[in-house]
Amino acid sequence: MSSLARTTVVSVLAASVLVSAKPVSAQEYPSRYVRIITGGAGNFHDIVARQLAQRLSERWGQSVVVENQPAAGLTIGSAIAAKAPPDGYTLLLADRTALAAAPHLYKNLRYDPGKDFRPITLVARAPNVVVTPAGPGPVSLREFIDDARRRPQPVLFASAGMGTVAHLAGELFRQLTKIDMQIVPYKGGVDAALAVLKSEAHFSCVAISLALPHIETGKLKALALASGRRFGGASYIPTSAEAGLPGFEAEQWLAMVVPMGVSDAIADKLNRDIVDVLRAPEFAAILRAQGAEIAPGTPAELAAFMASETARLKKLIDSIGIQIE
Repeated sequence: MSSLARTTVVSVLAASVLVSAKPVSAQEYPSRYVRIITGGAGNFHDIVARQLAQRLSERWGQSVVVENQPAAGLTIGSAIAAKAPPDGYTLLLADRTALAAAPHLYKNLRYDPGKDFRPITLVARAPNVVVTPAGPGPVSLREFIDDARRRPQPVLFASAGMGTVAHLAGELFRQLTKIDMQIVPYKGGVDAALAVLKSEAHFSCVAISLALPHIETGKLKALALASGRRFGGASYIPTSAEAGLPGFEAEQWLAMVVPMGVSDAIADKLNRDIVDVLRAPEFAAILRAQGAEIAPGTPAELAAFMASETARLKKLIDSIGIQIE
């Protein structure tokens, strides 16, 4: 074979490789297993991640595995995801703390949410609810605030721990109402809810999934959702604005992101497929049972939402002056 013929054959082969390579990333992804990094086993993050993993695995014909990283605020898991190859085979299902509050809470954070992650979609929003012990006393948020202002001693707020959604909710409540209150840290949301049940604390702001069983049995009083929207699973509970305290919002939310550098084609496919899964009626029912509602959207919408939440939480955290090692 002449050198010209050999050159022609090589050129044709090279061109065919390039042509066949493009659909592999755009159309044949994923060609192997995908991992979803999220929070500790058994928690809200884990339940949502496993539901997504099962349905995406069925859709793609590839294994989708959940990798739990039980660390405060999902900061360790987020740092691992930030350093993963940007090939679409590592997804991060993270929360408000990891993606918006952490840069202002933690001194030595090993990732930057705005620079290290490419947004895919908001997944779920879960409102917190202001609760007080059952029995005599205020039956509305406005009555509770008025009563707290008349008390000679500070009212006690049960927090789920330093830097948590509940802790920041308590600080925001203090700023908006100007009432004299003491924030008492507990080991988590369950303990904070129990503190109110036992009347160790006057009130708290906890996940509606934790509070709802006690609200429905009359052991806790629900004064308002710390949200701008009513929750479909308990539509009788007013929003904070409806209850007389506009601006008091303390929702937990989950979002799917990937390492920065993932291609447009793969990011678009992830958004389409995850949003389709979220919009299935059975998925919405599963989330509602967990005290959450689906919140699918576009990557641009998630980027704007994360930026807004980051700015809002920075202002609050800076005003409190707290930092976690």
